[in-house]
Amino acid sequence: MNADDHLTQINNISDPDEFYEDLIQAHDGLSANQSRQLNSRIILLMANQIADNKKLKEIITLARTNLD
Repeated sequence: MNADDHLTQINNISDPDEFYEDLIQAHDGLSANQSRQLNSRIILLMANQIADNKKLKEIITLARTNLD
């Protein structure tokens, strides 16, 4: 794995506040179960766009780091 293969932890989203707001609004009016379903669908759609199992595993590991 070369340096370009590692995940960046620097924010690459052009407008992270807008993305966060869109994400929060997508959950508006949903039940807890529907909200979990939406999160699962978003994760699977994003994973399909990434389409690299090594990167996906690294993302999972990074996401689990320092959980409460």
